Parts: sequence; structure tokens; C-alpha cells
Amino acid sequence: MSAISPCPFSPEEIANEGLKPDEYQEIVNRLGRHPNQAELGMFGVMWSEHCCYKNSRPLLKQFPTAGARILVGPGENAGVVDFGDGVQIAFKIESHNHPSAVEPFQGAATGVGGILRDIFTMGARPIAVLNSLRFGSLVDPRTRQLFQGVVAGISHYGNCFGVPTVGGEVYFDPAYTGNPLVNAMAIGLMETTEIVKSGASGIGNPVLYVGSTTGRDGMGGASFASAELSDESIADRPAVQVGDPFLEKSLVEACLEAFKTGAVVAAQDMGAAGVTCSTAEMAAKGGVGIDLDLDKIPVRETGMVPYEYLLSESQERMLFVGQRGREQELIDIFHRWGLQAVVAGTVIEEPVVRIWFQGEIAAEIPATALADNTPIYHRELLAEPPEYARQAWAWTENLLPPCTVSGVFVGTEFHTWYQVLCRLLDTPTIASKRWVYRQYDHQVQNNTVIVPGGADAAVVRLRPVESGQSSSTYQTDCPEPSSNNRAFIKGIAATVDCNGRYVYLDPYEGAKAVVAEAARNLSCVGAEPIAVTDNLNFGSPESPIGYWQLAESCRGIADACRELNTPVTGGNVSLYNETLDAEGNPQGIYPTPVVGMVGLVQDINQVCGQGWRAEGDLIYLLGRGEWQNDGETSGLEMPDLITLNASEYLAVIHQQVAGKPPRVDFDLERQVQAVCRWGIQQGWIRSAHDCAEGGLAIALAESCISGQRGATVNFKVTSLVQQRWDRILVGEGARILVSVAPASQQSWETYLQESWEEPGQNWYQLGTVGNSATPLEIWAAEDLGLINANLADLSEFYFNAIERRLSDV
Repeated sequence: MSAISPCPFSPEEIANEGLKPDEYQEIVNRLGRHPNQAELGMFGVMWSEHCCYKNSRPLLKQFPTAGARILVGPGENAGVVDFGDGVQIAFKIESHNHPSAVEPFQGAATGVGGILRDIFTMGARPIAVLNSLRFGSLVDPRTRQLFQGVVAGISHYGNCFGVPTVGGEVYFDPAYTGNPLVNAMAIGLMETTEIVKSGASGIGNPVLYVGSTTGRDGMGGASFASAELSDESIADRPAVQVGDPFLEKSLVEACLEAFKTGAVVAAQDMGAAGVTCSTAEMAAKGGVGIDLDLDKIPVRETGMVPYEYLLSESQERMLFVGQRGREQELIDIFHRWGLQAVVAGTVIEEPVVRIWFQGEIAAEIPATALADNTPIYHRELLAEPPEYARQAWAWTENLLPPCTVSGVFVGTEFHTWYQVLCRLLDTPTIASKRWVYRQYDHQVQNNTVIVPGGADAAVVRLRPVESGQSSSTYQTDCPEPSSNNRAFIKGIAATVDCNGRYVYLDPYEGAKAVVAEAARNLSCVGAEPIAVTDNLNFGSPESPIGYWQLAESCRGIADACRELNTPVTGGNVSLYNETLDAEGNPQGIYPTPVVGMVGLVQDINQVCGQGWRAEGDLIYLLGRGEWQNDGETSGLEMPDLITLNASEYLAVIHQQVAGKPPRVDFDLERQVQAVCRWGIQQGWIRSAHDCAEGGLAIALAESCISGQRGATVNFKVTSLVQQRWDRILVGEGARILVSVAPASQQSWETYLQESWEEPGQNWYQLGTVGNSATPLEIWAAEDLGLINANLADLSEFYFNAIERRLSDV
């Protein structure tokens, strides 16, 4: 073998592509030569964490990915699950964090566009979108700008495309200052008879470029997404893509029409890394090669060179492998929709990606070297938890000031429990996200059963599609329900969840709690949890603490998904979510493994919202109470299930982030959720709400506000000595608050007594629902009140917290 010539690139040029020196040497070893500029760029994007998961792939292997309903698991553009009766659902979540930090409107908008393409690339029509967002404090002007820009971008793309944004979550914490998280989840209903896969096949088959034109926008976006944000990142706007939702609307119709012809062999969205990723992944998955001519690619700018063609992340583009001889049939479909469509290449037997430009080979790389045979880092896990965690775990509730039935001292200032409740309701993380979701069209397509803010999870009707129908036409003659012969129309429930503070304080237990809460939210609307897609948002894995957080979180997710029988169908990993200050010191976010979960609703006429339904309904708590009636204990046999540790109360009222988060008892979790689902299906339960941030008091207040009815609750505590009233009111853990009609009381309580071996230990009747003039009254015992809150006052704090902060500039 001849000697390899001197390296043509400086260390800075190599680093600018996101490559380390040893990775560059590995490229040289694989090619047997130095790469050219275009090839270096291709390796840079494909070997980035965003594309190849080189730090996380070994950890992801522990996720359960198989199940009776799983049709397509990890590795394709989206997961696909079987909902029965011929209904198949595609769903996935992905991040657009770094682009949104630099250009919030386009960063968020193209995040929505990208996840929608992942869905319809499988042959599914998008029917719903959710999002999971994180920002710093709204006190900060830059945070307000990011927040408003991201929400505007999401609403712009979703509304213009015509897909309902039906749910989501928004957290605010200083840990996310400068590095917002923008995770978008999409759900689609399969319209094609066969699921469209991405592996190329058929030597000699044409490779078609379809959709929009290629420009210089989004250059190197994958590498940009795999590096820390610095003060200079604001100038990196070319790495942020620019989307056109109206063009994508045409693209989805053209793609679905093309898929139904049977002339499409494989399809791949051009997302991160653009042409480079789509050609390499399609070739590698099919065990073939792709020969592509850049001169055939439609462009919107002049003078582009191969490096720019290959790394452009211009939006609304796809790569197809078609059946030979049916090229024109496919081209005509896209032209009819006003889109570009050209034969740009061919499937070849040699397993390489060969790129031509102006009659010469511009790049030639083995497909597997770019797609699956990439660097993998097996990092060493800390032998013991890091110091910050050990210090946090040493915190106990005994370090808090004592409290009374009246309230608690915070420093020298005394806070009544009413004041604590109002303060928590006014916290942006807990407060209503009305300002956000009112900007989203959540009822387009006319299938949204429960609108945002109405329940713990979104519910969308699954209207059947008749074979042979136009791809945009749903069956409209569904029978109307009646009391005697009611039609059962299936629905899908969906949620996104993650408490980053929990995961920061204990990545393993916190990640388990994320999965459990997602399943609990689905159960609160009567849905059976089916499957998971995850978005792992973390700091640098090269930091021992960062890798420990990532590894322990993955272990927690894997264990929880097995316990709850919710396999993982795919997702996204977003690392290096850190900002570099002026001195170059990294500031990491809370580890935030967002879980998107879908559930099956057998009958959309049997679902629940979170608000009280009628005066006189009985209020019950499912799960552990924080009190007992024996006069001997302060509450729990296992106090780590309901705790002030890691709580919103501790962070907001006492300004402390400490303690171990609530432990998940999966035996109890499964039973609580099953009882709730059965009660809803039987028509006994009229409302259901998860007790999450802010505990029982916040859940009660939100149920009152949502239903615009007050409530009277009595804990009937018999031992009033040394009670932690704050733990009773705002302690956090896995519980569900439900209301039941008096006529169903006997059936409901008989079922509860038969369901639990220890009656009264895992369910409690707390009180009754009032009317619109009734306050929220919470009593410790007879004649011993804790909170008496006017409904109008609670609503004012809850609904206007975010608007007030945005207007107080």
C-alpha cells in the first residue's frame, strides 16, 4: 500500500466539522487515504452524536422494543403500533433544541416540519402534534424572547400545515437559561396497505429527489446540534433551517398518493445531514449502494459546491427509491402538486455512496462507514453517585421549619397554606398554559376529543379510512351514539412528560417516575398505555457526571417500560445541551429524558377530563394518603412514596433543590392505574386528575378551576401532633384524584374493596364537589381548616401567571 500523503486539513478545520483527531485518523484508515472537503463534511455530520448516537447507542440497547402491538420499532423514520381492527399508528418525538436557541421561530417551526415528515414518510397521515418545552425564568428578557418565538414557530407551522397541536408541557427553570429544549412529537394514522420502509433495494432502480429545492440554509445543522452553545452561536444562523408549511402540505399529499401506487420501493426524509444522511442510511439499511449526481438536484441558489449540496438541510425534501420503469408515474404525481421531482441517481450493487458533480466523482464512501459502522464510545460509569447527588440525598424534611395547621415560616415571613397554594398556582411551571395553546389550532381535522387544558392527556378520534378513498378523505358517516345502540369509536390518547428536577436529583428513580407519570396521565383519560417514544436531552457525555446522568436515566426508563409493558419504538438523543459562558465554562441543563406515550381508547364516549362534573359528586384519592386514621403514625408506612423531596413546593417556597424524589412502587402504580381505567370504562368515574407537581392541593385546585366548581375536602386526621401539613397538602408522589356520581358510589366502593387486599390503605373518600359559588375548602379534621379559597381568586392566579410575566416588561 502506498504511503498516505500529508493531511490536507488543519486541526482547526477538522474540529470545525465536529470531529476529534482520533476520529479523523479512523476516517483515513477506513478510506486508505485522506478525505476531500466534501467527504470530511459528510463524516462530520454522520459521525455527530445527533446522527450516530456514538455515546448513547450502547445504553439504548437495554430498552425493551418488542411487544404484541409493535409493528415497527427503532431504526426507521418512526415507530408503528397496531391499535386493532386494521388501525395502525405511527408516532415519534424529536428535538430541535440548538436551532431554537439561536433562531427560536424557525428553529421551532422546522422542528415541527421535520417530525411531520418522519410520520408521513412511513405512509401515515399526521393527525396530531404535541410538544415538550423547557425555558429559563421568565424574569429574563432573553428567555421571554425565546419563549414567545418558539411558541409562534410551533403554531405557525402546525396551523398552516393543518395538523392539530393537541397537547404538551412547558417547564420554566433557571437550569434551562440560554439552552431551551424544544421537543416535538407527531402521530399519524397509516393510510397505505404496506408500511413504507427506508432500506433501498433493487439494483438498477432509480433514486428520485422530490419536494423542495436545495439551498444553503441549515448547513451543518447536525453537527451544530451536537455541540455546546456558546456566546458566538447567535451568529450561526445558517445552521438553522427555514421551513415552508404550505409546501409540506403539498408534499404529504403527493407522498401518500405516490405510496399508494406501489411504485415506491423505499423512502427517506432529508432531515439532519440532508442528502448525505438519506443516501447513506437508505444504502446501508438495504445492503446496497447509491450513485447520485448532484447536477440533477434542483437548487435555489447558484454556485453551490458538493460540500454545500451534501450538508444542506433545506426543508421539505425526500429521497425515494422507485420501481424501474415507473419513474415518470411518480414524477407526474409530484409535478401535479407543484413540487420538484427528478431522477438523481441509481441503486448500485457496490455498497458505497458515490456522489458525482460536473462529471467527476465528488465523494465515494462505504455506506456503512457513514450510517451504522460509526464510532461507539463505551464510557466508564462512576463507581458511586457524584458529590452533588450525595449532598442532595442527605437532605431531609426535618431541615424545614416546623409548620402548623395555619401555615409555615419561610425565613422570618409566615405563609398561610392559602398563600402557599396561590403562590404555587402562580408559578409558570404549574400555572395554566392557556397563553401557549390558544395560539395553536387544536381542532383542525375535527377529531380532537379533549382539548388542551382539559385533561391529563390529549385524546383524538381515530376515524377509519376506507380502502380506495382519496388520501385526504375520511369516513364521515360514522353512526351517531345512542343510549341503546351506541357506536364504539376508537381513539388515541397521547402525552409527553418529564420532571427534570427529579431526574437531576436521582436519574434512575427520576426516569422511572417519568415513564410512570406518562402512563398515569393516559390512564386518567381511560386509555390503555401502549408504547413509548423518548427524547433524551442531556449535557455532555464526556463529563463523568453527564454520562452518569445519561446512563442511570436510560436504566430507569428501561426498567419502567418493562414494568408497565410499554415498549420503546424509537426516539431521539440530544446531548451537549450546555451553554458556554464568556470564560468557556459549561453550564448544563437538568437531565431531561422526555417520554412521549400513546394509549388506546376503546370508546371515545368513555373518557375523562380533569375538572369536576357535577355538584354532589364524591371525591376519592387513589394511591397512598399522607395521613392515617389510627392516631399512631404521621402517615406512611413507606414515606418515600409521598414526599416533599424534589418538590415544586420545596423549590418555589423554600428555594431549595434537594432530596430524593418519590420512589415508584410499580405494584401500586399498576393497580392504581388499572382501577382508574376500569372506573372510567364503567362510567363510574366522572373526572380524573394525576397528583403531580404541587401534590394533592394543586390537583384539587386544578380540578376546581377546570370544572368551575368548588369542593369540600376533609382529611379526618385523628393525630394532630407533629404533622407535616405541607407534606399532606403539597407532597408529591404517584396518586390519582377522581370524582364519582353518588348513584355509582356503592358499585365503585365495592369494586375498590375487592381490588385491594387492604381496604382503606390505597383509596380514600375525601369529600364532595360543590357548585360555582362554593370555595375550595380543605379541612384537616372537623372544625380544623387548612385552606378556604375563593374559586375566582384561584382562577386569577392560575390563568394569568404567564401573561402577567410577559406583560411586566
